[in-house]
Amino acid sequence: MSTASDNLTAAQRHGMAIRPLVGGFPVLAKVLHEAGVRRNEWTLPAAQSLSLTDLGTVVQLGEPLGSGALDVAPFDREAVVAAIRADQAGKSSFPEFLQAAWRAGVVRYVADFDSRTVTYYGADGQSYAESYPDVELPAAD
Repeated sequence: MSTASDNLTAAQRHGMAIRPLVGGFPVLAKVLHEAGVRRNEWTLPAAQSLSLTDLGTVVQLGEPLGSGALDVAPFDREAVVAAIRADQAGKSSFPEFLQAAWRAGVVRYVADFDSRTVTYYGADGQSYAESYPDVELPAAD
C-alpha cells in the first residue's frame, strides 16, 4: 500500500469508529477532509470509490451491486432523497444505501469535502445535490 492508501484507510477506520448511527455522514466526511481527502466519487453498480487526496488518488473496489448486463433505472429524485434520508436516520446500512441509490437511477455520486456537498447523477445527466453541515469532532482521548 502507498502512503495515500494507508492514510485513507486509517481515516476511514477512525471516522467509522466515531460516527453516530444517526446523522453520521458529516462526522465521517469531516474526518476524511481533515486527513486530506478532497473528493470521493462512487460509481454504481460497480461500487467503485475514487478518493482524491492531498497524498494521491486512491481507488477502492467494493462488492458490486449486480453482474452481467443490467438495466439502469430512470433517475427518480424522490427515491434518491428517500434513500439519503433513510441513511441519515440510521435506517439503512451503507450497502443498503448503495442499493437504494442504484434502484433510484443513480449511476455516480460525488462527495466534495471542500464544499461539503454531495451530488447524485443519473445516466442521462440528471442530478440532485445537497449540502451537509459542518460538525465538531469529539476530542481525541
